[in-house]
Amino acid sequence: IVVTGSDDHRWKMWALPDGNIIMTGEGHTDWLSGCCFYPSGTQLVTSSGDTTVRIWDFSKHGCILTLEGHAHTVWDCSWHSCGDFVASASTDNTSKIWDVNSERCKYTMCGHKDSVNSIEFLPFSNTVLTSSADKTLSLWDAR
Repeated sequence: IVVTGSDDHRWKMWALPDGNIIMTGEGHTDWLSGCCFYPSGTQLVTSSGDTTVRIWDFSKHGCILTLEGHAHTVWDCSWHSCGDFVASASTDNTSKIWDVNSERCKYTMCGHKDSVNSIEFLPFSNTVLTSSADKTLSLWDAR
């Protein structure tokens, strides 16, 4: 399976090797910047220039949750291995940890002096790694 973004703010999921479109997601109002599969493969999280993070459910064929709180473009997103948390990285110089169950931001991580360009959970831990345009990497404890 391959997920791609397009100029019309939609993403498409393609089956390999036949190349058939499995699903198309519509809802972001600006370009797509990142995506990550849910650990069990039943959902997808996407980030966008529209400042939002969206969670998509494959069985429902659509967006089930929109997370809002960043002031600028969201560059990247990542699922925690337990599936209960999503992380996001933004050009507003912050990154956020979102609790999917409560549908709220649990933590906002401040400290980078420039855009946070990527974010990733260390598998099976509470450690988050961010990279920034300020030429630094940061390790965060998300507890």
